[in-house]
Amino acid sequence: MSKLKKTMNHLKDIYGKPEPKKRNNPIQSLIQVILSQNTNDKNRDRAYRKLASKYSSPREIMEAPKNEVAQTISVAGLHNTKADRMQKALKKIQSERGELELDFLRKMELDQARKWLLQLPGVGPKSAAVILNFDFDKKAFPVDTHVHRVTRRIGLIPEETNRDKAHDLLEEIVPPERMYEFHVNLIRHGRKVCKAPTPICSECNLTDICRYRKKQKNKEK
Repeated sequence: MSKLKKTMNHLKDIYGKPEPKKRNNPIQSLIQVILSQNTNDKNRDRAYRKLASKYSSPREIMEAPKNEVAQTISVAGLHNTKADRMQKALKKIQSERGELELDFLRKMELDQARKWLLQLPGVGPKSAAVILNFDFDKKAFPVDTHVHRVTRRIGLIPEETNRDKAHDLLEEIVPPERMYEFHVNLIRHGRKVCKAPTPICSECNLTDICRYRKKQKNKEK
């Protein structure tokens, strides 16, 4: 059995098989992924609830004074930058499509849809992959800081791989039908066990196949 399959199966045994959340509002997802940058899920969700309470639609967010939007989402941090990116992204969609919607991406091939999203302010490879996978069920693999750290430590990708390249490498090897499950379980493992800066190897059931643990053992000899 390959290292990848062992890793996926071990994590599934520990954390189960997460069911994809039903999402059918890509514009809402776009706003959330911008809010999520450099913050945690709790603060992202708090900021989004404040936005939804103050503005009745993405159009209102787009047309509101930028400093007002920034203050509304201040709990998410980097609020001035995020408000600017959010409004610019919405305005670009409106300008290019004539309406605030992204459903047209559903008919595009993965690479074409990704390229379109990456032109939006505030949308990088991870944000694009989240929207494409969670909203359109396209076979994109989001790589956040936890996924990046855990896959490099285990040895699924080279240690020197940056996050942008990690998206490409992992999309090539992870089976499409297990992408959501593996993405979520890697994040769970990164938060609970394979932490930064030091993992809790004593609580990990992947030590027999982990490159990082093997290196540590060699140092201890």
